[in-house]
Amino acid sequence: MSIGDMLAATVPMARTLNLEFLQTAPDKAVVSLPDQSAYHNHVGGPHAGAMFTLGESASGAIVLAAFGDQLSRAVPLAVRADIAYKKLAMGVVTATATLGRPAAEVVAELDAGQRPEFPVSVEIRRADGAVTGEMTVVWTLRPSDPQK
Repeated sequence: MSIGDMLAATVPMARTLNLEFLQTAPDKAVVSLPDQSAYHNHVGGPHAGAMFTLGESASGAIVLAAFGDQLSRAVPLAVRADIAYKKLAMGVVTATATLGRPAAEVVAELDAGQRPEFPVSVEIRRADGAVTGEMTVVWTLRPSDPQK
């Protein structure tokens, strides 16, 4: 099962919004939100909450791609998120997520007994390429050992 298939199957909100996981790799995740009138705002584009969920889902996809091999000893958790809505979003929007720190550096901190935090940057674009939103989600890998 691909990361996208796994997220669509296990994260109800991703399934509700019919998110499409186009690419899930350790260096980049791309997720699309189809144009659905049920999730439009008062101006006919995707609701801000739907765009937030799109961006957060893209960030989660890259986290699983980059750190999926650590799941036996750590739980990935979003710590905080910040989003800026830049331009009016209309139609299909696509979020592209990238890690803000090298994965090896994050794993080294986990190996040292720390609870690493790392940012994931997300750009949300319309079909014409215009950036409609920018988001940063800070994630942590919480060690499964309850003592940490």
